[in-house]
Amino acid sequence: MSYENNFNTNEKYSILSPKIDVVFQLLFGEVGSENITKDLLSCILDEEINEVDLNQNVVLRRNLPDGKMGIVDVLAKINNNEYCNIEMQMIDKKNIIKRMLYYWSRQYCKELHKGDNYSNLKRTIIILIANFELDNLHDLNFHTKWKIIEFNSRKTVLTEDFELNIIEIPKMYKSNVTEIVSEKVAEKDERLKQWLSFLENPESSEVSLYMKNNESMKKAKEKLHTISKDEKLRRIAELREKAILDEKEAEYTGFSKGLEQGRKEGIVAEREEIAKNMKSKNMDIELIIELTGLSKKEIDRL
Repeated sequence: MSYENNFNTNEKYSILSPKIDVVFQLLFGEVGSENITKDLLSCILDEEINEVDLNQNVVLRRNLPDGKMGIVDVLAKINNNEYCNIEMQMIDKKNIIKRMLYYWSRQYCKELHKGDNYSNLKRTIIILIANFELDNLHDLNFHTKWKIIEFNSRKTVLTEDFELNIIEIPKMYKSNVTEIVSEKVAEKDERLKQWLSFLENPESSEVSLYMKNNESMKKAKEKLHTISKDEKLRRIAELREKAILDEKEAEYTGFSKGLEQGRKEGIVAEREEIAKNMKSKNMDIELIIELTGLSKKEIDRL
């Protein structure tokens, strides 16, 4: 059954949070969102971006039983020569930096085939947008940029091929960060803060003001409303949000040592129930894994 005409457009609906990774991917990773993504990336990278290619991202609008769906990050090819992977992370799993390094290495090597020259390797950028603060970055700005530098001088960059941008959303509201930034950096950060305000609350009065001078943000707001009215996409986002909330609850109550302990408290049992419902609708196994956090073996047992 198609969901496209199965939603009453006059019915009231709550707008979905852009910080839910599947919603973030639809906003910034879907073909057609190139101008939206280009504006966000230009704020983060502080460089001119002429072209954004989003063709390598998964297609979440595809009918669920028919297509493969995997991770829901955003991969953008910029200026036809560099790769940029954007990760929206809601939960601090304490291994986030190692994960980002792994994602970088995987993408960096992806385009190099047997017999290719190493010169074919492209500059690869990882952007982490975290809905939490990282433990070892307390005194730094909410947006930090990391490269490989010579240790003693701390000035000479070894290569431009590696770049990691870390954006900690909660720090945006803090005034006690001790790092001093230049006037130019402060101006750039202000543009980025506007996009982060959109991610935090796209319905706020501040965001409405920002949209008057930012056509890309206005388009993002319009697209977010369209996504929020789509029954199929809304269901995916709600399941994903529930899985995130369950995982946060597991950490808060101290049951983060493994799935077995979580199952005793009913946390995994809820995920298994979600997985059962998705299996009964013949949804793709990769999507079930992504939304519930269960392994393929655990899902096969259901």
